[in-house]
Amino acid sequence: MSATDPGAVPRTAPADVDGPPAPPADADPGPTRRTVLAAGAAGVAGAVPLAVGALTPARAAVPVPDPEPALAPYASYWFPDSLPPGEPGPGIRWRSLRAWSPEADTDLAHNAATVPLAPRFTPVPPHPGARAGQARIASLVSFGPTAGNPSQGSATADSYALTHWAYIDELVFWGGSAGEGIVLAPNAPVTDAAHRNGVRVLGNVFLPPVPYGGDLRWTRELVRRDALGRFPVAEQLVRVARAHGFDGWFVNAETDGGDSALASRMREFLRALRAAGEPHGLRITWYDAMNTTGRVGWQGALNALNQEFFEDRTGKVADTLFVDFRWTEPTLASSGALADRLGRSRHDLWAAVDVESNGRHSAVRWDAIVPRDRDHVVSYGFYRPEWTRNHLTDRSPGAFHLSDDLFWTGESLDPSRPAPESRWRAPATVVADRSTVTGLPFACSFNTGHGLRWYEDGEVGGDAPWNHLALQDRLPGRRWVVDTTGRRPSVTLDFADAWRGGSSLLVSGRPGAPVAVGLHATRLPLTRTTVAELVHRTEAGPVGVEFGVATREPAAPGDPIPYTWLRAAGPSGGRGWRTTRVPLATRAGGTAYALAVRITGRGNEPVSWRLGALSVRDTALPRHPAPPTHLEPAATARRGDTAELRLTWHRAAGPVRHYELHRLLPDGTRHFLGGTCAAALYVPSVPRAGRERAALFELRSVGETYETSTPARTELPW
Repeated sequence: MSATDPGAVPRTAPADVDGPPAPPADADPGPTRRTVLAAGAAGVAGAVPLAVGALTPARAAVPVPDPEPALAPYASYWFPDSLPPGEPGPGIRWRSLRAWSPEADTDLAHNAATVPLAPRFTPVPPHPGARAGQARIASLVSFGPTAGNPSQGSATADSYALTHWAYIDELVFWGGSAGEGIVLAPNAPVTDAAHRNGVRVLGNVFLPPVPYGGDLRWTRELVRRDALGRFPVAEQLVRVARAHGFDGWFVNAETDGGDSALASRMREFLRALRAAGEPHGLRITWYDAMNTTGRVGWQGALNALNQEFFEDRTGKVADTLFVDFRWTEPTLASSGALADRLGRSRHDLWAAVDVESNGRHSAVRWDAIVPRDRDHVVSYGFYRPEWTRNHLTDRSPGAFHLSDDLFWTGESLDPSRPAPESRWRAPATVVADRSTVTGLPFACSFNTGHGLRWYEDGEVGGDAPWNHLALQDRLPGRRWVVDTTGRRPSVTLDFADAWRGGSSLLVSGRPGAPVAVGLHATRLPLTRTTVAELVHRTEAGPVGVEFGVATREPAAPGDPIPYTWLRAAGPSGGRGWRTTRVPLATRAGGTAYALAVRITGRGNEPVSWRLGALSVRDTALPRHPAPPTHLEPAATARRGDTAELRLTWHRAAGPVRHYELHRLLPDGTRHFLGGTCAAALYVPSVPRAGRERAALFELRSVGETYETSTPARTELPW
C-alpha cells in the first residue's frame, strides 16, 4: 500500500519477494501512514514512517511515573527466547517466553481472563443489505502501550471502550516492539468483555522489520526444534493462551533475510502450534508478509507464494489469513477463487482496511471486498479502528461513543435507516449483527466499561473516573433502531447519570409522537414466572412507558420487528429512579426474539427519559450469588500513610458475573475501589483515614442481574 495515500489501494501487480512495489502514479499525497516508535538495541528511537505494507507495532512504552508503583500488574509480553543487548528502557521488563511458567508468573492472577467464550446467534438483520454467512470482520486494536499496559483498567475514562462487538468476529490484541517485547498476551478485561459477546481474542506474535529493530534470530528462536523434534515456543504459546484464557495467535513475520529452509520451518512451526492448540479451541491467523522463499514480500493476495502458510498438501495450516493492504480488486477475486479451490472458505481471508490515520474518512474500494450487488468476495480486517478515540480533541466518553457509533453504524446512527452512502460503508450496513443473549437471567445496565463516576443503585459509589472493560454489559448490538412517526429524538449512552456502573440509556427530544427504541436481539425462553424489570427515571415529561417483546422474527432483513407492547408505567414526571415489573406470563411457552421500549410524551412537549437497567428473569430461581471466601492481602507496599496492595480470594461457588471491592470507612460509609472478573485485584492507592488502626475492605460477588452477596472482609493494619 502507498505510504503517502491514506486510503487508496494501489493498482499495481502484487509485490515480488524482494520488496514492495512503487506507489501508483495516481496516488494522492496525504499524511504518512502507519508510524512506530521503533526500539532498537540501544533503546527507544524516535517516530519514523514504517515501510510500505508492514503492520506497525503499537506505541513504545510510556515511562512509569516516579515513584514507580511497586505492585502494579501489567499485560504480559516477551521475546521468544534471547533478549536484546543492553538494558531495557524505563518501565520495560525484558522476559523470555521460553523461560516463562504460569507457576512463577506473579501477575498471572490479574491477567487471566475468566469469562468463557459465549455462543452467538444471528438474528434477521435490520438493514436489507446486511448479510449473514458471508463476510466477517476482524479488528486489530492497540489498547495501550506494549509495556506499562495496566492489567485491570485504570483511573481514567479516556479509554477505547469498544462496544460494537456484534459486528466483530475476531479481535487481535495488537502491539509489540523490538525494544519492549514482540509476543503479547491480551489483558483480561479485553478478553472477558469480548468473550461475553462471543468474540474470539488473539494474542500477537510480531517479528518486526529489520529497520525497526527486527532480528532474524528471534524468528529462528521462535521456530527452533528441540532434540526431540518438538517446537518448545509453540508449546509455550499454547500454555500462555490457556493460562491467560484467550483464543489463539496472530503471527506476523516481517523480519526479512530468511530463506526457503526458514520458511519451511515456519510452516512446520505453525502446524505444530495449531496441532497443540486445536484441542483447546485455539486458532491461528497468519499475516501476509513472509512467503515461501523466506523473504518478506507482501503479496496483497492469497497466492502460490504464501498459500502454504494457509493450506498445504496435508491440510489446514492457519485458520485465517490477513491479506496485506496492497490488495487490488483482481487480487482479492483471485484469492477468493484460490480459497474455493483449496476447499476453504473465502471468508477465512481478511482483506486489510487501514483506518489508523483517517478512520471513516478513509477511501476504501468496498466493492472489491463487500459488493452490494453480488456475494461478498472475502472478509475484511480493520487495522487500528481505535482511531475513533485517538483522533479526537474532546476524548470524553460521550464524544468517543458518538465517534465510534458513526464508524460502526453510519451517519444516520440507525442501522435500519442508513444515510445515503458516501465514502464510508458502515459495518452495520454490510455484516449481520450477532448476539449472545440466549438464557435467563439476563440484565443490562447500559454500562460501557468506563465512566466519569461509579454508580450503585442510582447513587454515586465512587467519584473518580475509571475504566475496566470487563465490567461492561452486553449492550444492544443495533444502535439505535428507532421507530416514530414524529421527529427522531436523540438516543445515546449517557454518562451524566446512571443506575449502575458508569452510564445509562438516555432518550431526549421533542418527538411529538410515541418513540420505540429497539434494544437486544435475544433467544430467551418465556415461562409463567418470567418477568421483565425496568429501572428508569423521567427528567422531562411526563412520559408513559411500554415494554416490547417480539415472539417471532421479521420475515426478511429490513422488515420491522413484530413487537407486542405491554404497559410498564403510566405518564410520570417524577425525577427519581423507579423500578417497574412487567409480567410475561401471557407469553409463556414462547421465546423472546427481541426486546424494546416505547415512550410516549404529552403532545409536543419535550421529553427526557433515562433507562438505568433492564432485566429479564425467572422469579422461581434464586437471585443472590454465593460470597467469595479467603479474602486477604497477597502483597502490600507503603509510602507513609498511603498503601498499595494486591488482594486475592477464592472464587464463589456457582455463577458470578464479577466481584466488587469497597472500602469501609470509619464513618460507616462505603467507597467503591474496583471490580474484576478475576480472583485478584490490584488497589493502587489506599490513604489512611484519620487515625484509623486498619483499613477495612469488603468484597462481594455480583450476579447476572446485579444482586450482590454477603461480603467477605479483610483489613490492612497501619
